Amino acid sequence: MTSRNAVVYVLLAVGALITLLPFGLGLLTSFTSAQQFNTGSPLSLPDPPTLANYLGLADAGFGRAIAVTAVMTAVILVSQLTFSVAAAYAFARLDFPGRDGLFWVYLATLMVPATVTVVPLYLMMAQLGLRNTFWALVLPFMFGSPYAIFLLREYFRSIPADLIRAARMDGASTADVIVHVVLPASRSILVTLALITVVSQWNSFMWPLVITSGSSWRVLTVATAGLQSQFDAQWTLVMAATTVAMVPLIVVFALLGRNIVRSIVVTGIK
Repeated sequence: MTSRNAVVYVLLAVGALITLLPFGLGLLTSFTSAQQFNTGSPLSLPDPPTLANYLGLADAGFGRAIAVTAVMTAVILVSQLTFSVAAAYAFARLDFPGRDGLFWVYLATLMVPATVTVVPLYLMMAQLGLRNTFWALVLPFMFGSPYAIFLLREYFRSIPADLIRAARMDGASTADVIVHVVLPASRSILVTLALITVVSQWNSFMWPLVITSGSSWRVLTVATAGLQSQFDAQWTLVMAATTVAMVPLIVVFALLGRNIVRSIVVTGIK
Protein backbone atom coordinates (compact mmCIF):
# COMPACT_ATOMS: atom_id res chain seq x y z
CA MET A 1 0.00 0.00 0.00
CA THR A 2 1.44 3.36 -1.01
CA SER A 3 1.44 6.38 1.27
CA ARG A 4 -1.11 8.05 -0.97
CA ASN A 5 -3.52 5.13 -0.63
CA ALA A 6 -2.97 5.10 3.11
CA VAL A 7 -3.95 8.78 3.34
CA VAL A 8 -7.07 8.11 1.27
CA TYR A 9 -8.12 5.22 3.51
CA VAL A 10 -7.52 7.27 6.64
CA LEU A 11 -9.64 10.12 5.29
CA LEU A 12 -12.40 7.68 4.31
CA ALA A 13 -12.30 6.11 7.77
CA VAL A 14 -12.53 9.51 9.44
CA GLY A 15 -15.43 10.48 7.17
CA ALA A 16 -17.23 7.21 7.92
CA LEU A 17 -16.71 7.72 11.66
CA ILE A 18 -18.09 11.26 11.55
CA THR A 19 -21.09 10.06 9.54
CA LEU A 20 -21.88 7.01 11.69
CA LEU A 21 -21.19 8.52 15.12
CA PRO A 22 -24.54 10.36 15.43
CA PHE A 23 -26.41 7.18 14.49
CA GLY A 24 -24.45 5.16 17.03
CA LEU A 25 -25.11 7.75 19.72
CA GLY A 26 -28.80 7.72 18.90
CA LEU A 27 -28.88 3.91 19.13
CA LEU A 28 -27.21 3.97 22.56
CA THR A 29 -29.61 6.67 23.75
CA SER A 30 -32.59 4.56 22.70
CA PHE A 31 -31.49 1.88 25.20
CA THR A 32 -30.85 4.41 27.98
CA SER A 33 -33.41 5.17 30.67
CA ALA A 34 -34.80 8.69 30.82
CA GLN A 35 -33.44 9.11 34.35
CA GLN A 36 -29.89 8.19 33.36
CA PHE A 37 -30.03 10.40 30.27
CA ASN A 38 -31.22 13.42 32.28
CA THR A 39 -28.73 13.00 35.12
CA GLY A 40 -25.67 11.50 33.45
CA SER A 41 -23.50 12.19 30.43
CA PRO A 42 -25.15 11.78 27.00
CA LEU A 43 -22.03 9.84 25.91
CA SER A 44 -22.21 7.28 28.72
CA LEU A 45 -23.22 3.69 27.97
CA PRO A 46 -26.69 2.51 29.06
CA ASP A 47 -26.46 1.19 32.61
CA PRO A 48 -28.35 -1.08 32.45
CA PRO A 49 -29.74 -1.21 28.88
CA THR A 50 -33.53 -0.97 28.82
CA LEU A 51 -36.29 -1.64 26.32
CA ALA A 52 -38.69 0.74 28.09
CA ASN A 53 -38.34 3.35 25.34
CA TYR A 54 -39.36 0.88 22.63
CA LEU A 55 -42.27 -0.37 24.71
CA GLY A 56 -43.33 3.23 25.22
CA LEU A 57 -43.66 3.68 21.47
CA ALA A 58 -46.52 1.19 21.43
CA ASP A 59 -48.37 3.22 24.06
CA ALA A 60 -47.86 6.34 21.92
CA GLY A 61 -49.60 4.73 18.92
CA PHE A 62 -46.39 4.46 16.93
CA GLY A 63 -47.43 1.15 15.37
CA ARG A 64 -50.17 2.83 13.32
CA ALA A 65 -47.69 5.41 12.03
CA ILE A 66 -45.41 2.59 10.85
CA ALA A 67 -48.30 0.88 9.07
CA VAL A 68 -49.45 4.12 7.40
CA THR A 69 -45.91 4.89 6.24
CA ALA A 70 -45.37 1.38 4.89
CA VAL A 71 -48.63 1.35 2.91
CA MET A 72 -48.07 4.90 1.63
CA THR A 73 -44.56 4.04 0.48
CA ALA A 74 -45.71 0.82 -1.22
CA VAL A 75 -48.56 2.53 -3.10
CA ILE A 76 -46.34 5.39 -4.28
CA LEU A 77 -43.55 3.00 -5.24
CA VAL A 78 -45.71 0.76 -7.44
CA SER A 79 -47.63 3.60 -9.07
CA GLN A 80 -44.60 5.82 -9.60
CA LEU A 81 -42.57 3.07 -11.24
CA THR A 82 -45.52 2.08 -13.44
CA PHE A 83 -46.23 5.58 -14.75
CA SER A 84 -42.54 6.53 -14.96
CA VAL A 85 -41.76 3.47 -17.09
CA ALA A 86 -44.67 4.21 -19.44
CA ALA A 87 -43.77 7.90 -19.80
CA ALA A 88 -40.05 7.23 -20.18
CA TYR A 89 -40.65 4.66 -22.91
CA ALA A 90 -42.89 7.11 -24.77
CA PHE A 91 -40.24 9.83 -24.59
CA ALA A 92 -37.46 7.43 -25.56
CA ARG A 93 -38.97 5.23 -28.28
CA LEU A 94 -42.27 6.61 -29.55
CA ASP A 95 -42.48 9.36 -32.15
CA PHE A 96 -45.21 11.96 -31.63
CA PRO A 97 -45.44 15.71 -32.29
CA GLY A 98 -43.75 17.86 -29.66
CA ARG A 99 -42.15 14.90 -27.91
CA ASP A 100 -38.78 16.50 -27.15
CA GLY A 101 -40.23 19.89 -26.26
CA LEU A 102 -42.74 18.33 -23.88
CA PHE A 103 -40.01 16.27 -22.26
CA TRP A 104 -37.73 19.25 -21.61
CA VAL A 105 -40.61 21.35 -20.27
CA TYR A 106 -41.51 18.52 -17.90
CA LEU A 107 -37.89 18.07 -16.90
CA ALA A 108 -37.63 21.80 -16.15
CA THR A 109 -39.99 21.25 -13.21
CA LEU A 110 -36.98 19.81 -11.39
CA MET A 111 -35.86 23.42 -11.00
CA VAL A 112 -38.94 24.24 -8.91
CA PRO A 113 -38.43 23.70 -5.15
CA ALA A 114 -40.89 21.25 -3.64
CA THR A 115 -41.96 23.82 -1.04
CA VAL A 116 -43.40 26.03 -3.80
CA THR A 117 -46.01 23.41 -4.67
CA VAL A 118 -47.19 22.75 -1.11
CA VAL A 119 -49.84 25.48 -1.04
CA PRO A 120 -51.36 24.70 -4.49
CA LEU A 121 -51.43 20.99 -3.69
CA TYR A 122 -53.03 21.67 -0.32
CA LEU A 123 -55.76 23.78 -1.93
CA MET A 124 -56.40 21.06 -4.52
CA MET A 125 -56.71 18.34 -1.90
CA ALA A 126 -58.94 20.52 0.28
CA GLN A 127 -61.29 21.34 -2.60
CA LEU A 128 -61.51 17.64 -3.44
CA GLY A 129 -62.39 16.88 0.16
CA LEU A 130 -59.30 14.70 0.62
CA ARG A 131 -57.57 16.61 3.42
CA ASN A 132 -56.64 14.36 6.37
CA THR A 133 -57.11 11.22 4.26
CA PHE A 134 -54.75 8.54 2.99
CA TRP A 135 -55.29 9.55 -0.64
CA ALA A 136 -54.07 13.06 0.08
CA LEU A 137 -50.75 11.52 1.11
CA VAL A 138 -50.22 9.53 -2.08
CA LEU A 139 -52.05 11.22 -4.98
CA PRO A 140 -49.52 14.03 -5.61
CA PHE A 141 -46.71 11.48 -6.00
CA MET A 142 -48.35 8.57 -7.80
CA PHE A 143 -47.97 9.63 -11.43
CA GLY A 144 -44.23 9.48 -11.88
CA SER A 145 -41.49 11.99 -11.16
CA PRO A 146 -39.32 14.10 -13.49
CA TYR A 147 -36.12 12.58 -12.12
CA ALA A 148 -37.32 9.00 -12.59
CA ILE A 149 -38.61 9.66 -16.10
CA PHE A 150 -35.37 11.39 -17.09
CA LEU A 151 -33.22 8.55 -15.76
CA LEU A 152 -35.35 5.83 -17.35
CA ARG A 153 -35.56 7.67 -20.66
CA GLU A 154 -31.79 7.84 -20.93
CA TYR A 155 -31.50 4.17 -19.99
CA PHE A 156 -34.19 3.06 -22.44
CA ARG A 157 -32.44 4.92 -25.25
CA SER A 158 -29.32 2.83 -24.60
CA ILE A 159 -31.20 -0.44 -25.23
CA PRO A 160 -30.33 -1.72 -28.73
CA ALA A 161 -33.06 -0.83 -31.20
CA ASP A 162 -32.63 -4.24 -32.86
CA LEU A 163 -34.14 -5.92 -29.82
CA ILE A 164 -37.25 -3.80 -30.04
CA ARG A 165 -37.52 -4.21 -33.82
CA ALA A 166 -37.20 -7.98 -33.45
CA ALA A 167 -40.01 -8.01 -30.92
CA ARG A 168 -42.15 -5.88 -33.22
CA MET A 169 -41.53 -8.30 -36.11
CA ASP A 170 -42.74 -11.13 -33.88
CA GLY A 171 -46.01 -9.27 -33.42
CA ALA A 172 -45.38 -7.80 -29.98
CA SER A 173 -47.45 -4.80 -28.96
CA THR A 174 -46.02 -1.78 -27.16
CA ALA A 175 -47.04 -3.25 -23.82
CA ASP A 176 -45.38 -6.56 -24.72
CA VAL A 177 -42.17 -4.77 -25.70
CA ILE A 178 -42.09 -2.92 -22.38
CA VAL A 179 -42.84 -5.99 -20.26
CA HIS A 180 -40.76 -8.61 -22.08
CA VAL A 181 -37.88 -6.59 -23.55
CA VAL A 182 -37.39 -3.23 -21.85
CA LEU A 183 -38.05 -4.13 -18.23
CA PRO A 184 -35.80 -7.23 -18.10
CA ALA A 185 -32.98 -5.19 -19.66
CA SER A 186 -33.50 -2.39 -17.13
CA ARG A 187 -33.58 -4.36 -13.90
CA SER A 188 -30.66 -2.57 -12.24
CA ILE A 189 -31.91 0.96 -12.93
CA LEU A 190 -35.42 0.01 -11.81
CA VAL A 191 -34.11 -1.34 -8.51
CA THR A 192 -32.10 1.85 -8.05
CA LEU A 193 -35.16 4.01 -8.64
CA ALA A 194 -37.18 1.82 -6.31
CA LEU A 195 -34.59 2.32 -3.58
CA ILE A 196 -34.52 6.09 -4.12
CA THR A 197 -38.32 6.25 -4.05
CA VAL A 198 -38.60 4.18 -0.88
CA VAL A 199 -36.03 6.29 0.97
CA SER A 200 -37.53 9.62 -0.11
CA GLN A 201 -41.12 8.65 0.70
CA TRP A 202 -40.25 6.89 3.95
CA ASN A 203 -38.52 10.06 5.13
CA SER A 204 -41.06 12.57 3.76
CA PHE A 205 -42.14 15.10 6.34
CA MET A 206 -43.42 18.46 5.09
CA TRP A 207 -46.31 17.28 2.92
CA PRO A 208 -47.62 14.67 5.41
CA LEU A 209 -47.35 17.26 8.20
CA VAL A 210 -49.38 19.82 6.24
CA ILE A 211 -52.05 17.58 4.76
CA THR A 212 -52.70 15.27 7.74
CA SER A 213 -52.18 17.67 10.65
CA GLY A 214 -54.05 16.43 13.70
CA SER A 215 -55.48 13.34 11.97
CA SER A 216 -54.91 9.64 12.49
CA TRP A 217 -53.01 9.37 9.18
CA ARG A 218 -49.69 10.43 10.66
CA VAL A 219 -46.53 9.00 9.12
CA LEU A 220 -43.34 8.05 10.94
CA THR A 221 -41.60 11.39 10.61
CA VAL A 222 -44.61 13.36 11.83
CA ALA A 223 -45.21 10.92 14.70
CA THR A 224 -41.55 11.15 15.73
CA ALA A 225 -41.68 14.95 15.73
CA GLY A 226 -44.87 14.78 17.79
CA LEU A 227 -43.11 12.75 20.48
CA GLN A 228 -40.98 15.77 21.38
CA SER A 229 -44.00 17.80 22.49
CA GLN A 230 -46.30 14.98 23.54
CA PHE A 231 -43.82 13.58 26.07
CA ASP A 232 -41.99 16.78 27.08
CA ALA A 233 -39.00 16.13 24.81
CA GLN A 234 -38.05 12.71 26.17
CA TRP A 235 -35.07 12.25 23.89
CA THR A 236 -34.64 8.60 24.79
CA LEU A 237 -38.13 7.94 23.39
CA VAL A 238 -37.41 10.05 20.32
CA MET A 239 -34.17 8.15 19.66
CA ALA A 240 -36.03 4.85 19.96
CA ALA A 241 -38.53 6.07 17.37
CA THR A 242 -35.72 7.21 15.10
CA THR A 243 -34.01 3.84 15.36
CA VAL A 244 -37.23 2.01 14.50
CA ALA A 245 -37.67 4.27 11.48
CA MET A 246 -34.12 3.62 10.24
CA VAL A 247 -34.12 -0.17 10.49
CA PRO A 248 -36.32 -0.87 7.41
CA LEU A 249 -34.23 1.48 5.28
CA ILE A 250 -31.00 -0.17 6.39
CA VAL A 251 -32.41 -3.59 5.51
CA VAL A 252 -33.63 -2.40 2.09
CA PHE A 253 -30.30 -0.76 1.30
CA ALA A 254 -28.35 -3.84 2.40
CA LEU A 255 -30.43 -5.98 0.03
CA LEU A 256 -30.49 -3.63 -2.95
CA GLY A 257 -27.48 -1.34 -2.53
CA ARG A 258 -25.32 -3.13 -5.09
CA ASN A 259 -27.74 -2.20 -7.85
CA ILE A 260 -26.92 1.48 -7.40
CA VAL A 261 -23.26 0.84 -8.20
CA ARG A 262 -24.24 -1.42 -11.09
CA SER A 263 -26.58 1.17 -12.60
CA ILE A 264 -23.93 3.88 -12.28
CA VAL A 265 -21.45 1.68 -14.13
CA VAL A 266 -23.94 0.91 -16.90
CA THR A 267 -25.36 4.42 -17.38
CA GLY A 268 -22.15 6.33 -16.76
CA ILE A 269 -23.81 8.72 -14.31
CA LYS A 270 -21.30 11.04 -12.63
